[in-house]
Order: sequence, then C-alpha cells, then structure tokens
Amino acid sequence: MNPKQPVLWVIDSEQWPRACLRAELIERGYDAHGFMSIDDALDSSQIPEVIVLELRGQTVTKELIDRIRNLKVPSIVVGGNLELNQPEIQQSSWEFVLKRPVSLGKIADIVEQLRGSP
Repeated sequence: MNPKQPVLWVIDSEQWPRACLRAELIERGYDAHGFMSIDDALDSSQIPEVIVLELRGQTVTKELIDRIRNLKVPSIVVGGNLELNQPEIQQSSWEFVLKRPVSLGKIADIVEQLRGSP
C-alpha cells in the first residue's frame, strides 16, 4: 500500500494538456487533480501541496489570485506573453513563472523541486 500521495492541482482550460500533465505527475507518484478553471479548483474540498496554473483561457481577477495565494501553497504559473503581461499576474508573487513553450517534463521537474519526490 502506498503512503498518502501529495495532492496537486492542475488548472488548465484545455483538456488534453491538462490530462497529459496529470498523467506525467501521476506517473511520478502524485495525486494530481485536474480543473478547467480557477473557480472549479477553489471549490474543491482538498487543499493541494502545489498548484500548476495554465493561464490560457482563464479569467484572472485580483480576487481569484488572492484566493489562490491565501492557500499558502507553492504555485507554478504557465503562460504566453499576453497572459504573463497582465497586471494582475505581474503584481502577484509566484514561486515559478514559466513562459510557453515549456515541456510537461520541465513542469513536473519543478513540481518535484518545490514539493520533493513523493
């Protein structure tokens, strides 16, 4: 029997990138939960140990960012120039900000760096 796996949130509005990243993280021993939106994730009953937030297709407000930051868990933000240049994103502190294109393996490596291997 495996010890409790670390819970991670993968927030991405696109199904296949979200599913592929979840699969990579599950293979590495994490309990990765996927969500289409920030609101969906924040409605979850489980608190994650790391959040991966793909900004593409997300409606990002200061209130949502504050709610994420109030969880006090490390967050990895992934986006293109357009998303990363939004004032709400630039004015918040994130553990990692990754500019697309970035590989799923690189994101999973950063999760391991933040959280440690399960």
